[in-house]
Amino acid sequence: MRIGITGATGFIGRHLTLLAHAQGHTVVTYSRGSRAVPGADEHRQLPANAPHALPETPLDALVHLAGESLMGLWTPGKRERIWKSRVNFTEDMVAHLSTWRAENRPKVLSCASGAGFYGNSCAAEVDESSPRGAGFLADVCASWEMAAHRAEGLGMRVITLRTGMVLGSDGGAFPLLRRVFACGLGGRLGSGRQWMSWIHLEDALQLLLQATGSEAVSGPVNLCAPQAVTNAEFTRTLAKALHRPAFFHVPAFALRLLLRGMADEMLLGGQRVIPQAAKRMGYRFVHPDISGAFAALV
Repeated sequence: MRIGITGATGFIGRHLTLLAHAQGHTVVTYSRGSRAVPGADEHRQLPANAPHALPETPLDALVHLAGESLMGLWTPGKRERIWKSRVNFTEDMVAHLSTWRAENRPKVLSCASGAGFYGNSCAAEVDESSPRGAGFLADVCASWEMAAHRAEGLGMRVITLRTGMVLGSDGGAFPLLRRVFACGLGGRLGSGRQWMSWIHLEDALQLLLQATGSEAVSGPVNLCAPQAVTNAEFTRTLAKALHRPAFFHVPAFALRLLLRGMADEMLLGGQRVIPQAAKRMGYRFVHPDISGAFAALV
């Protein structure tokens, strides 16, 4: 396939570019910078005044990963940037794709979303057929997916990637967690009973490419490992993998005081996600359990 990737300079985008190229795909990367991404066969710089206006080139698939980081204090300005960089950007990008010649337009759009679509599911299992939850992240993800599905009006197959915490050695949350736990400062957050849906980077990339290349796959795909864990189990397993204690406990009130709305949605709430679409695809996870994932990373 000839695959375009937005957000190619990000954590997942960098690795996806390398893997897709290694698998024999032709990769076209899009970013605001002029420097090519390692592994890219071609690079297109986005217009500074209209970054949604992807320069036209023939594509079989477009993987859309661009968006403002969720990390940081969710001030009103931060929330606005999160919304605009996901929902508004995707709306504008799809509208711009309508101006492309039909023969150049991608046949499939795989658009990032998040497990936050399900809100705080508590202990209940959720899969791709489950309804959206409540909260800022659920609102963002639902509206983001609606913006992506507008591409169906252009004859494109649309996949929305409801991604959990992606664990990789050189990006995402894991490097910070590793440093904290290595110093003996690790510990559970709040009660520790909240569920965490996660996926090893290797599985996230392989599953993404398999879904994108399969004409039978459309709609939501949970990019999550089959075995979600509680925060307490996540903490114990990481501490064991690093051979370090994890005695610390951060009370819920302290997290709420420091991080405001972000705490309840990203740290004290969670989702127990089942990757039902991956099971239907016959995908076999390389790292199905958290202990094996941490062993591979450490």
